[in-house]
Amino acid sequence: MKIIARIRSDFPEKFGIPRQSGLVDALKAAIVFEPAYRNPDALRGLENFSHIWLIWGFSQSVRDQYSPTVRPPRLGGSKRMGVFATRSPFRPNPIGLSSVQIDRIENHPQLGPVIHVSGADLLDQTPIYDIKPYLAYTDSHPEATGGFSDPVSDYILAVDFPAALLQLIPREHQSALMGVLAHDPRPSYQTDPLRIYGLAFNRFNIRFTVQDGVLTVCQVTAI
Repeated sequence: MKIIARIRSDFPEKFGIPRQSGLVDALKAAIVFEPAYRNPDALRGLENFSHIWLIWGFSQSVRDQYSPTVRPPRLGGSKRMGVFATRSPFRPNPIGLSSVQIDRIENHPQLGPVIHVSGADLLDQTPIYDIKPYLAYTDSHPEATGGFSDPVSDYILAVDFPAALLQLIPREHQSALMGVLAHDPRPSYQTDPLRIYGLAFNRFNIRFTVQDGVLTVCQVTAI
């Protein structure tokens, strides 16, 4: 397996990354190809597709040992499920799959073709092993069921982000950050209303609490 590209995203740390791709459409990222693959011909025709599949590596979750079961965070971290019934990063082969929307394809003078995308759920500098076009006529299954994940599908928190703190965030990143916070970055088993959490996003550390369905931002500092 060869690394063909790496993603540039607003997540320098794992905490707070959306649990699935497409949950926060306002999130922007860029796919930058490795020097050996900066050939525009390899992307010929891709501009006619709206979405792509990214096949990538859980670069910070590589383990030598394999466990057939894992504890999904959305089930509280106490119930075990088969690893192949989850999207846990702790897999025999730490491979991830994400569907993202193409915003535009740029022909950068130094970096070659760069794919700008929305809705990515990847850590900054995540290695990408392949890119495939999303085909709506065969890849979309509206009738599909989600097993144990259906009853615990993502809920939305109300976000109280004081204006004086929100204005510290560049305007072009505010909507994405609000979406990330609304989807509750905490693991499900962390419910202490007095605990202050820290989320690294873009060039900032966002500190917040969660109580009674409301996430309140209490501090924003530069990283």
